Amino acid sequence: MTTAFDPIDLGGRRLPNRIAMAPMTRSRAYGPGETVTELIATYYAQRASAGLIITEGIQPSVVGQGYPDTPGLHSAAQVAAWRQVTDAVHAAGGTVFAQLMHTGRIGHPSLLPDGLIPVGPSPVAAKGRVFTHQGEQDFVTPKELSSAEITGTIAEFAAAARNAIAAGFDGVEIHGANGYLVHQFLAPNTNRRGDGWGGSVAGRVRFAAEVATAVAEAIGGRRTGFRISPGNPFNDIAETDPAAVAQTYAALVARLAPLDLAYLHLVEGPDADLTGLLRKSWPGAFVLNPFTHPRVTGPDAVGLVRDGTADMVAFGELFLANPDLPRRLAAGGPFNTPDRETFYGGDHRGYTDYPELAV
Repeated sequence: MTTAFDPIDLGGRRLPNRIAMAPMTRSRAYGPGETVTELIATYYAQRASAGLIITEGIQPSVVGQGYPDTPGLHSAAQVAAWRQVTDAVHAAGGTVFAQLMHTGRIGHPSLLPDGLIPVGPSPVAAKGRVFTHQGEQDFVTPKELSSAEITGTIAEFAAAARNAIAAGFDGVEIHGANGYLVHQFLAPNTNRRGDGWGGSVAGRVRFAAEVATAVAEAIGGRRTGFRISPGNPFNDIAETDPAAVAQTYAALVARLAPLDLAYLHLVEGPDADLTGLLRKSWPGAFVLNPFTHPRVTGPDAVGLVRDGTADMVAFGELFLANPDLPRRLAAGGPFNTPDRETFYGGDHRGYTDYPELAV
């Protein structure tokens, strides 16, 4: 019987366990030009006992930034700064993938230079507000990407993936979930295009598939992961028809499967049948961030590997607060409690000061 504490081959890389650290925005890229710092290197190195670390979202371009103090991978300075993180994780025996996250319409012009505004598949503003250095502000109507700009954005993902490898990352994860740009192309309420990048299911999955193809061609499919969150309403996404959602994501998986990607990462919703469908149709490693709302993913989730629901399980808040999480899970606890007040921004408090178990 396979357990979460057994090794796994992921894209030709042998990982010591099947416990992943989920990507979590922490907004502490305080170096010049949204560069990471020594504090961030310490944070990730502390958690290197994960089978796989997936970093916080990293913008692949200037216009891809949607929150204050989030890091990029589109400049030479950013690449050089990330090297201290990957070196620290590797020195501690870990494996780390960079999550490439273009936020699309989720953002605000005050976060962008040179008069830029957020972009999207269609000029549809998200409901709600975004945090900026000037406080919370309403989302704006994004600039609709032209066909040429879409092609350019795909090239930016590929360039950022090459930058990630240059920075020492073991691979990248394309963020196709949680209402950001890739997800905006997939969802019918945010993608109202009538050209080849929208309209039909095939049109709506095209951008996601072509980003994955370009990244896989740039760095290799086995160094590329892909994250999805079917039906997730976060960031004003409306995927409400279960049959339509299943059709869309089955079509996407069919486009991704031939690329021989390292893994598919599912942020699960309440539709467990869809999880089973995607698990069955995906030919490679299946990473699951299980649906536990309103609770955070807890220690019982390791059983999802044992019963075959997933090949790896991703933990978010529990890993944030417990840098030695695999050891604690194996021991049955105890577990530190996450401090939500320190999740975003700040200094080392609630970041690198969570204690490990005493030896």
